[in-house]
Amino acid sequence: MELTYKSLNGWSCEDARELYGIRNWGSGYFDISEKGEVVVNLSNGEHSASFSLMDIVSGLRARGVSLPVLLRFGDILDARIKLLNETFAKAINEAYYQGAYRAVYPIKVNQQQQVVEEITRFGRRYHHGLEAGSKAELTAALAYMHDPEAFIICNGYKDEEFIDLALYGLKMGLQTIIVVEMPSELRLILDRAAHIGVRPRIGIRARLTAKGSGRWTESSGDRSVFGLNTAQIIDAVDELRQRNSLDCLQMLHCHLGSQIPSIRTIRSGVSEAVRIYANLVREGAKMGLLDVGGGLAVDYDGSHTNFASSSNYSLEEYCADIVEVVASICDETGVSHPCLITESGRATVAYYSVLLFNILDACRIETHALPEQLPKDAHELLHNLWEIGQNLSAKNLQESYNDAVYYRDEIRELFTRGDISLREQALGEQIFWHIAVRIARETRQLKYVPEELRGLDNALADIYYGNFSVFQSLPDAWAIDQLFPVMPIHRLNEPPKRSAILADCTCDSDGKLDCFIDLHDVRHTLPVHEFRPNEEYILGVFLVGAYQETLGDLHNLFGDTNVVSIRVGPDAQMGYTAEIHGDSVADVLSYVEYDPKSMAERFRMLAETAVQSGRITAEERRIVTEAYHASLRGYTYFES
Repeated sequence: MELTYKSLNGWSCEDARELYGIRNWGSGYFDISEKGEVVVNLSNGEHSASFSLMDIVSGLRARGVSLPVLLRFGDILDARIKLLNETFAKAINEAYYQGAYRAVYPIKVNQQQQVVEEITRFGRRYHHGLEAGSKAELTAALAYMHDPEAFIICNGYKDEEFIDLALYGLKMGLQTIIVVEMPSELRLILDRAAHIGVRPRIGIRARLTAKGSGRWTESSGDRSVFGLNTAQIIDAVDELRQRNSLDCLQMLHCHLGSQIPSIRTIRSGVSEAVRIYANLVREGAKMGLLDVGGGLAVDYDGSHTNFASSSNYSLEEYCADIVEVVASICDETGVSHPCLITESGRATVAYYSVLLFNILDACRIETHALPEQLPKDAHELLHNLWEIGQNLSAKNLQESYNDAVYYRDEIRELFTRGDISLREQALGEQIFWHIAVRIARETRQLKYVPEELRGLDNALADIYYGNFSVFQSLPDAWAIDQLFPVMPIHRLNEPPKRSAILADCTCDSDGKLDCFIDLHDVRHTLPVHEFRPNEEYILGVFLVGAYQETLGDLHNLFGDTNVVSIRVGPDAQMGYTAEIHGDSVADVLSYVEYDPKSMAERFRMLAETAVQSGRITAEERRIVTEAYHASLRGYTYFES
């Protein structure tokens, strides 16, 4: 669908910034250059530089790396860790808070080895810890977290092996805190600690009555599947006291959800948690640590509201409110200020990654020009439909649309019965869609759009076919309608005159993006530039560092994309610091239990049988078997 903007002479990169909202959601990390290309702004503490994403793509192509590619920007991750820790430090200092702050990163948010390694390296100066919710995650944490002042928070359901690993870590000098998620775990923790010969450090996860907000409301409140209610917490205290282990209870943990868009929800949940914490101190527990979990939201759409994909608060407000709530209730109850812990994974890594993919093709509704006149022997219904187009005006839009739909449906019915030809039916479709396009253009000038005509623009949108898989790279967009900023990364000094939805490479009707960010609502089409088959057109999906990599599946056996890490070098030049090649066809086949060597042999036998039967020559057998082997080695995505 064609969009109307200013003339080319009146369009500027500032218009593109406003249209795509890059300065609203980009947090200063992303912008548009005067050349009309998206740039990433990086700093390594000594040098700052802006790099065009198109220049990065050119560098990748020269190095033999194909699109789609996931870019990771280590300097952004470093900056996010610094910002979180130093903003809390500032809030603590300004409020004269007597406790410390320790951040931990939940490994589940992005478990990739490079991500965990960089977080432990960048976070070392702040004693930034890790949170593990499974045995595998704890195994990773123990290998990479060797800072004796950082916490390793052990959440999730635990068997004996999980608990033993955490206790051995504690015995070796690491600060592992085992969080009780269900009542039966406490006895097992105490028994294993006695067997190993170490006093455990125990936390209790409270099932708060305060409800969260946003998409993960059900992860809190009475119906939460995690944590202990107040009666169970008292039972745990009594059991600890009975076993002379009340001093081992040192932390209260709570969690309101992954993305909390409203600061009022956060204040309410933290207030309840502090009340429980203060009462545990009165019960005689050692305490000292208050973990308020995750929830720090990412403003994906840049609207700064309590919409599910946004947040109505800043990081400064988040930190200040938590510190203020905890301090005021502790002062009121005469309890020492605890060390504050947050598990802000999403806000830490979301900005870190960008998915880039090229457009392979485009499909328009109004692709064929209409003939100057109808054939003389055209069916009467075609003439009726043609007349609607001839008489269309701003005064009869709704009537014309209703009549056009009626005649189109009648023509379809005639074709189904065999009363008109395929060529006639195709001509009817062409006439109808040209009428619909004209009506959609006219409705943009109306103050009031009739209900039947609303959404016509969306129905007429182009389809741009992208070289990526929604299911592999953006699973939250498919599963829970999560919004991510999506935009072209070049040609932004041109007005985008088309409106499109994005389809991926998979053979699935759900493999598409048709919801996009907007300051006031959700857009169902994306403004894009005219697709030119002989030119590359590249889009970027931003803020995809949280959850998307390890939640992805192998739909249609599209595997992991190529991954490249970019940092500012010591000379302020672009540094390609790491390259991880995406899955080959053989890789993904092995994931679903195929043996590529056996497959190659089976194909060789098929080809040899074809030679023996005279279908192909021996030379052709060599060619087709080489092609088969090349396919096994190839990238699962489209290769140009």
